[in-house]
Amino acid sequence: MLKRAAALACTLILSTATLVGCSDDPSPDDPLALFAAGWSAGQFDSKLAFASPTGQAVNPSTVADELKAYGGTLGKPVVKVTGKATGSETAVTGPITVDWALPGGQHWTYPSQVRLTKAGENWQVVWEPKIVHEKLNPGDSFATRSLTALRGDVIDAKGQPIVSKQPVVTVGIEPRKVKDLPTLLLVLDGEFKKVGITLDFADVPARVKAAKPDGFVELVTLRRPAYMTIRDIIQPLEGTAFIEGELPLAPSRVYARALLGSVGDVTKEMMDAAPGKYEIGDQVGMGGLQKKYDDRLRGTEGARVVISHKGADGGVVDITAHEVAAVNGSPLKLTLDAKTQNAADKALAGKKDRRTSIVAIRISDGQVLAAANGPDGGGENLAFTAQVPPGSTFKVVSAFGLVDNGSVTPDTIVACPKEFSVSGRVFHNAHDFELGDVAFRLDMAKSCNTAFASLAPKLGPDGLASAGMALGLGTPWDLGADAFSGAVSTGGSDVERAAASFGQGTTVVSPIAMAGAVAGIARGQWKQPTLVLDPAPAKPAPDGAALKPATVDALKLMLREVVTMGTGKTLSDVPGGPVYGKTGTAEFDGDPSHTHAWFVGWQGDVAFAVFVENGGDSTSSAVPLTEAFLRALR
Repeated sequence: MLKRAAALACTLILSTATLVGCSDDPSPDDPLALFAAGWSAGQFDSKLAFASPTGQAVNPSTVADELKAYGGTLGKPVVKVTGKATGSETAVTGPITVDWALPGGQHWTYPSQVRLTKAGENWQVVWEPKIVHEKLNPGDSFATRSLTALRGDVIDAKGQPIVSKQPVVTVGIEPRKVKDLPTLLLVLDGEFKKVGITLDFADVPARVKAAKPDGFVELVTLRRPAYMTIRDIIQPLEGTAFIEGELPLAPSRVYARALLGSVGDVTKEMMDAAPGKYEIGDQVGMGGLQKKYDDRLRGTEGARVVISHKGADGGVVDITAHEVAAVNGSPLKLTLDAKTQNAADKALAGKKDRRTSIVAIRISDGQVLAAANGPDGGGENLAFTAQVPPGSTFKVVSAFGLVDNGSVTPDTIVACPKEFSVSGRVFHNAHDFELGDVAFRLDMAKSCNTAFASLAPKLGPDGLASAGMALGLGTPWDLGADAFSGAVSTGGSDVERAAASFGQGTTVVSPIAMAGAVAGIARGQWKQPTLVLDPAPAKPAPDGAALKPATVDALKLMLREVVTMGTGKTLSDVPGGPVYGKTGTAEFDGDPSHTHAWFVGWQGDVAFAVFVENGGDSTSSAVPLTEAFLRALR
């Protein structure tokens, strides 16, 4: 009687429920979960059974192989069960979601259904292509087609392109066409040098030998105008090959090169460091701002998922199943001014034997107009990141502190002896000159080290650092690019303070830091230099306090006399208005014969710093570069 009652209860449940089963019956949700996990993993649990739509058993390994084939270039998806299986006593349907990873970090997610049928006491998955996608047929497979995002331009403050797509030609060698490789490389070397390119061909023979006969061994990518000047010579050479294309480029090969960086093909090292982010052939930023803002400039690559279907005629037809539109890169807006940058690059072009830099800042608003490095555009942005002693250019800061605290005026008599001793350390002037008892303004004009060393005590332990901070040195900056704002000596022994008063000791600066300092004097208030306008830097330094007009007037008087009667006198006839500034020669390794050369100053609304690494005497290296820069501006 009890057994009949239980059977009757089960029968009532079967007649009223959508999904059948008593507590002892196997649930279809278990094989559904096993199928989802197995598809994600690429292999199935041995407990899972499959059948074709017509009821024939299907080997689980066959299903795994076919799923892999259908997935094509998409690989394996992440599959999840999203609900209970529902249906009749012998046939149910279970909901799943299929999530495919696409290039560029995108995803394609969609719902699907899995049919299950009961065979005896157990459930089995009905294997059919439409589980993968409703449009799939046997023999089809998924494939992806990249949708390229346009790289954002680097633009100036007026919205005009600084870096934009320009035509290029990549010159290479096709091994099977080479008759005489040494002669070919000799001719190419001479022609490349005509357009300012010097290459190391040492590894080329090995690369040619290792390449396929019809391969392409890349040598160099040239701007099309440069290529055209040597095309008639190199194109007919036996073995040369050429690929035309476009690359984001600045107006010239050296234009702010160390600051801007470049764009090129992604490397294996980059791909290994960021798995899934790049694909072979992607264009990425290489150094400088192109690298720092690469994600912004690159945008987001799109992807089209297609079903590759073989037609009756044997041809393959792509059927679009899904598409993620590419998002073009956003522009990077900078303050660089083409005229000023070209003038700075031109001035440095003739200095091939030393690393050099010129920074120019518009005094009225603090915008960086030029950041040039040499030789040949420079490999490192010394203009912003150098950490070097400022030498006598730092007398500008010392004089500012001394005048501002009332210790001296331009007319105060301050002796300039040949040498001056502090705690046993003897300080000298360049070439051991002496002026005797003269006005402080003449000490500045002639750059007298001993006069400044004698005045160091009047600045106190931290007076020099305070003066530097009033002019932005050593304060935190954020201008959207790596930059060193300086580190000014503070405290220390009497010897250290004496040395620091004329830019030696432990004080180190960068050209942009010194350009910003003299711009602050010319303006009457320090303002952090500005480079990146969009996206705006998150934490730019606040403007400094207004400087005392009397202090500013005194500094202007003395810095003008450096040019009219002092160490910068060769700049006195430069067109464009009066030049103010200070020369500097800075020892950097303890050897007095090893010195950096400097000139910092301003003309009109343009403040600047000129730096020559290991350049010797400033009057013979930094000052001529300053003159070349200012004349090129006119």
